Amino acid sequence: METSATNNTIPVEIISEEEMAFLEAALASARPLIAASFSSSINQCRSVSLVPRATPPDTPDIEESGVRLPRKPFLAQFRKNRGLTVTDITATEWCEKQMEFVLLHGRPRRTKAMKMGSDRHAQLEKEVIERVEIRVKSAEESWAMKFINFIAGSNQLIFEGLTRELPVIGLFNGIWLVGVIDELRVPTNERTINPILVDTKTRSKPTLPAEPQKRNARFQLMCYKYLWDDLIYSMFPSDEFFKYFNLDSQYVLSDEIKEYVNSMGFQAKTLGEVMTYYKNTCSLLPRSKDELLLRYELQADNTLLEEYVFSYDASWFQTQMKQCLDFWVGNKEVKYVTEDEKWKCQYCKFSSICPLTTVRASSSQN
Repeated sequence: METSATNNTIPVEIISEEEMAFLEAALASARPLIAASFSSSINQCRSVSLVPRATPPDTPDIEESGVRLPRKPFLAQFRKNRGLTVTDITATEWCEKQMEFVLLHGRPRRTKAMKMGSDRHAQLEKEVIERVEIRVKSAEESWAMKFINFIAGSNQLIFEGLTRELPVIGLFNGIWLVGVIDELRVPTNERTINPILVDTKTRSKPTLPAEPQKRNARFQLMCYKYLWDDLIYSMFPSDEFFKYFNLDSQYVLSDEIKEYVNSMGFQAKTLGEVMTYYKNTCSLLPRSKDELLLRYELQADNTLLEEYVFSYDASWFQTQMKQCLDFWVGNKEVKYVTEDEKWKCQYCKFSSICPLTTVRASSSQN
């Protein structure tokens, strides 16, 4: 089911720079560090990820010779003890070859369009969240703050009917996925406690995205729904989590973090104790609605261009996830875009070195 509320006079633009999933792939290619946030309110807590550029390994171009050598899976090369982000997954769906180039060559410079999109998300977050930084000294403290942020955001959703920038983590076919849900809200015009997941995209021009862009955005929201619902239906595998991410569950948290935890109404001295409260919180939450909401806004004045409601498609989602994960675990050759989506190459930062575009350019000259 798909419904749309929009101005029918708004034209469709085949692509715009800020909307390209490649930009999310570039951000996702870096190693995250956490700067946790808090305030005096129990329902106003979040974490912020800082993404410095990853150093690409000395890996030869896999296309430079006629013989393709077996490669180490990208998951093991670039996401060991980290898991995949949702933006890793959606960037892979956009173009596998582009994702490969991002991993091997690093991310491009941050553009004005990217900054404006990030600024709008920060503005939306600020409407319901007040930020004050908490220093973290280790991976254990970073994860503790993520779980604390989730608990606080879940409380905000239950008591106020709205929360934003909610960190989530879970397993899909044995592979860890992490992400940040843009928005969860409880519908005010329905008799339900089930929240709806919302994602807001920004546009630099008063145009609507083409179908491949909407498809990629739908996939992103379905990833978040899967992670949210999985936390509720499944017992979080804490032992497996500590082992995979190489964390000490008995790690004693800093006094600053312990004081903040106390201000939320519970006591926890170690990462493992925070995990216990996290799992208890998950067990009390309702599953999300099958309807998902995409919003497109104009960057200049935040004018709503379109609200786009669609239904979660479990079968389609599973198929897309398998294809993307096969790329990461090395179960298949890296694919180029399909024939009808080769227009993406015109906007790709790696088109000058991509065999698909260089071969096509040579053919047109001959």
